[in-house]
Amino acid sequence: MFDMQNLTVCLVEPSRAQGQIIQHYLQELGISLIDRVDSGASALNRIHEPPRPDIVISAMYLPDMTGAELVMAIRTDEDIQELPFVLISSETRPESLDAIRQAGAMAILPKPFIARQLDKAISSALDYLNVDESRAELESLDPDTKQLLLVDDSTVSRHFMRTVLERFGFCDITEAENGQDAINQLAQGQRFDLIITDYNMPLVDGCALIEYIRTTSDQMSVPILMVSGEQDKQKLAAIEEAGVSAICEKPFDVANLRHLIGQFL
Repeated sequence: MFDMQNLTVCLVEPSRAQGQIIQHYLQELGISLIDRVDSGASALNRIHEPPRPDIVISAMYLPDMTGAELVMAIRTDEDIQELPFVLISSETRPESLDAIRQAGAMAILPKPFIARQLDKAISSALDYLNVDESRAELESLDPDTKQLLLVDDSTVSRHFMRTVLERFGFCDITEAENGQDAINQLAQGQRFDLIITDYNMPLVDGCALIEYIRTTSDQMSVPILMVSGEQDKQKLAAIEEAGVSAICEKPFDVANLRHLIGQFL
């Protein structure tokens, strides 16, 4: 079982001063095993060295790449693609942060951040790492018998979400690469116990997919969880009006996601 005291962190921060601040906060949480590197290439080299770190915490702007490029490199490497990733950055532009969200970050923290925010991010990573505890919490629901539909146009995002769901104990997971693909599968009569969808997708977005399910499909009452980085309040209101069961923000808190799925099933 992972806990704060035995967690190994790879901290990717080119600024020595910022690195010291983050290390101080981590040490206050009880984390002492911290390896700081100053570039994306150094981080990837360190991650592949034994003993591998349990979590990567990175700045957005590194000398040789961005944090978005670093997490994408992690997610597309089969040996390390399940590694938890946390971004700490002063960047606020949605277009710059979207790739981080889509790649499955545990959290995106601002600079400066407060101790509670870092604690929550690390706790979410621990929930993700402690697979046995996650499965035990949902065991009474027989997750291996449930059929899930996962809808997202990002292959990387789908893969990360699938990894989380499999850690929860689900194994019957059907994927759809956009809302139209999901509608085609539903129209063929395939039954699902839960549908998890993104919002922004080509052809048919998440809101239109929900409207189809609630008004046209023969599974009008199936629980629908939207996991999205969408921030537009009007769009979010339209999603709720369409009949979504719940909206979970990207990056999502693992414990909250598990709790929502437990409620639905």
